[in-house]
Amino acid sequence: MGKQVSEILEQLGERAPWTAAAGFDPVGLQLGDPDAAVDRIAVCHEVTEAVVGALEAEPVDLLISYHPLLFRPTTRLVAGATPAGRALRLMRAGVALAVAHTNFDVAEGGMADALADALGLEQTSGFAPLYGPDSVKVVTFLPADAADAVLEAVAGAGAGVIGNYTHCAFRSEGIGTFFATEATDPAVGRRGALNREPELRLEVVAPRAAEAEVLAALVAAHPYEEPAYDVFDRRGDARMLGRVGALPPGTSLGALAERAKAVLRPAELRVAGDPDRPLARAAVLPGAGADALEAAAGRGAEAVVTGDVPHHRARAALDLGLALVDPGHAATERPGVERLLAWAASLGVECSGLLHIDPDPWGTPPK
Repeated sequence: MGKQVSEILEQLGERAPWTAAAGFDPVGLQLGDPDAAVDRIAVCHEVTEAVVGALEAEPVDLLISYHPLLFRPTTRLVAGATPAGRALRLMRAGVALAVAHTNFDVAEGGMADALADALGLEQTSGFAPLYGPDSVKVVTFLPADAADAVLEAVAGAGAGVIGNYTHCAFRSEGIGTFFATEATDPAVGRRGALNREPELRLEVVAPRAAEAEVLAALVAAHPYEEPAYDVFDRRGDARMLGRVGALPPGTSLGALAERAKAVLRPAELRVAGDPDRPLARAAVLPGAGADALEAAAGRGAEAVVTGDVPHHRARAALDLGLALVDPGHAATERPGVERLLAWAASLGVECSGLLHIDPDPWGTPPK
């Protein structure tokens, strides 16, 4: 008997945590029933018309795609050569769809590491921060013996999750003061007196979307008649896009470009800079990485391999002293999608790849 869709996604999420995805990115299950059984899965780079046609001819239970199909909200699923039309056809064929995108980009051993490995980079590290969904920090003050119960309550409402860890919190000791009037019923201290009580400051992070549920759980579990809490906007827990690392000794820009051409099979390859320039460090960012050129330069990169670099960003890179190798968007992602297929093949169900159906709109890569 096959696994359930939710079990497959849980296993994949252990290697590429879903919570690490960018806040704008619709990763995870896009179509289908999480409780449905899965005996066969397939992996594709992007859900194109050709991919859907292949699955209509030979359906699987779950398709895992790197690029999201429904990237923007839609109010209609109407037949046609559109993302919504392809979603309709997948549902008719009984194919569930899951997306592993920016969570896979930043995962250890994932998209960025695959491109770095393909180009021979060593001693690599990430360099461009990617922040997850909007979040808040919730802080409350309470007696030490109530902290575990309150933490359990807010964790049940979705707070305290960082990556694959749950119940993440920080506690610090202090003294709380309050004057309890005769109209109060304090859980600690006395009415009619200025009380000084030992308390813990308990801090947890929470998705902004779960803020109301977390606060309701906090108030319900808190022992105080008037629980004190603060909610702060936050930005944190960024994972790193791209990789920067050392190139083999004697590598020139021309040699790096030739390696990119050989292993990535681009329909076209653009190079900005002197081909004879010697390079010691390079950065890679699969897909479209023009917005991270300054970050790469700040980490000591002398060249960047990425896709979709526009004219003015290329000029700015040269002004920074950066050389560029641009094999195109899809080509820079090919090693990573091949690795995604390998990860999917290790999930314990029959797995096939649709990577021969290339999504590059600029031309078919050479064989």
